[in-house]
Amino acid sequence: MKQKFKLTMAQLNATVGNISGNCAQALQAWNTAKDACSDMVMLPEMFVTGYQMQDLVMKPAFTRDAMGQVEALAVACADGPAMGIGAPFLDETGLFNAYYILAAGTVQAIVKKHILPNADVFDEVRLYQYADISGPYRVGELRIGTPICEDAWHPDVSEALVESGAEVLFVPNGSPYARGKMDARIAHMVARVIETGLPLVYVNMVGGQDDQVFDGGSFVLNPGGVMVLSLPMFETCIAHVEFQNTENGWLALPSLRAHWADTQEQDYNAMVLSLRDYVRKTGFSSVILGLSGGIDSAIVATIAVDALGAERVHCVMLPSEHTSQTSLDDAAAVAHALGASLETLSITGPRAAVTEALAPIFEGKPADLTEENIQSRLRGLLLMAMSNKLGHMLLTTGNKSEVAVGYATIYGDMAGGYNPIKDLYKTRVFDICRWRNVEHRDWMLGPDGEVIDPRIIDKPPSAELRDDQKDEDSLPPYDILDGILMMLVDEDSSVSDCVDAGFDVEIVKKIEHLIYLSEYKRFQSAPGTLLSERAFWLGRRYPIANQWRDNG
Repeated sequence: MKQKFKLTMAQLNATVGNISGNCAQALQAWNTAKDACSDMVMLPEMFVTGYQMQDLVMKPAFTRDAMGQVEALAVACADGPAMGIGAPFLDETGLFNAYYILAAGTVQAIVKKHILPNADVFDEVRLYQYADISGPYRVGELRIGTPICEDAWHPDVSEALVESGAEVLFVPNGSPYARGKMDARIAHMVARVIETGLPLVYVNMVGGQDDQVFDGGSFVLNPGGVMVLSLPMFETCIAHVEFQNTENGWLALPSLRAHWADTQEQDYNAMVLSLRDYVRKTGFSSVILGLSGGIDSAIVATIAVDALGAERVHCVMLPSEHTSQTSLDDAAAVAHALGASLETLSITGPRAAVTEALAPIFEGKPADLTEENIQSRLRGLLLMAMSNKLGHMLLTTGNKSEVAVGYATIYGDMAGGYNPIKDLYKTRVFDICRWRNVEHRDWMLGPDGEVIDPRIIDKPPSAELRDDQKDEDSLPPYDILDGILMMLVDEDSSVSDCVDAGFDVEIVKKIEHLIYLSEYKRFQSAPGTLLSERAFWLGRRYPIANQWRDNG
């Protein structure tokens, strides 16, 4: 009996719908495995199609295309190591989330997902059929059990695989990033290893797909829960791990151990990667944004430069008579520090023209938020015009605090194709800016050093839609606002829970009302990087027309 088994782990970045391109990546990984004399190469869940496909996978022509290209991939990989790769499977019994084992020119086995996730960003119960637990398959002398992603978060599948003879567990994943999720993944996988007594390989996808970011961070555990290999987060990577058959069963030999950063750096990396991939995968090559001199647009510009490079980021300052000289100077300082271009386009003339056009209808009515929103909408109009004419994707810059309470103008500063800070509360924006000013990593394309003037971070936030306006004129201070929002949005707490935590009951009720009132805005907002388990859109889904309020 062969005493060793070599596995190549391919932590790669798939693109939804680019089936041929994804298969080409898989073939390249297989060639790497062949050169390394590996017995098998392992790719993530649903790698052939990209993940998540949502309803695209329900189109039979799409799924049959994927299945046909899996068959062709098997033929191309006939002379060399086996391959494990995720793709949908469709037959007369239904549609399945499946994992294909390719060897000797054919599909040797098809493992079907047993437990379908149906929470947070996942809706697999709607898309796929439940499958019976698939038994282990053999590659060479090794009997391998493959719980697919969610299957490994519960003990049933792994226990059944052990009982049917599995000697190792290979777990393919399409697990998107959320703050603190890596700890949960490891805890669940350690539990499976302790329960089964088998070594476990966890291979996760990497890359951005719409709002989701697959963060990689693949790893290998030995019995007892000892980690012997870990791959970088947010990076594509191919690595090899050897298993040896001992008197105590198969064990993985120690290998590469990557450093995993803290959650602040992980959040920033997620925003950079998601923007980079969103621009690339939607066919754009550059971005444009309104640079106001405030902290939110400053950090979005920084993320954009770190993601794409300064030459592909175009900033525009759109001042009115309410824009301070400080804001003009601060916007120029950020653009200069980043090396990005900056144009200045005044909205004073267009605003005067709109005011004149509306004068007969607005006559006798006092000025209010309408006039403020006109300014924001004019900025959105001009930015969208430049986006259309010049081919740059427009970025929007509202943070989660503003998105939550509707402190943004629909068809104005909410206009745009993507928002990397959509799931980042204002207080965390401050923290991220301070962190970026002192930290730099190789994956950042922007310059090292201080790129956001501390004055921008420290000055009172303002939309500058009227003279001497401050955000705190209509909102509580952000440390209070964010504390309430984290309870009401992220923790689903009640009003009384917030009051018990020390917040004023009237302020809490006001914030709760604003959250529900602003649902229609979020429904029409641009997608943005998912950073938490309760991100707006797929992470938190509420009705638009909703008259319930918590009177507790």
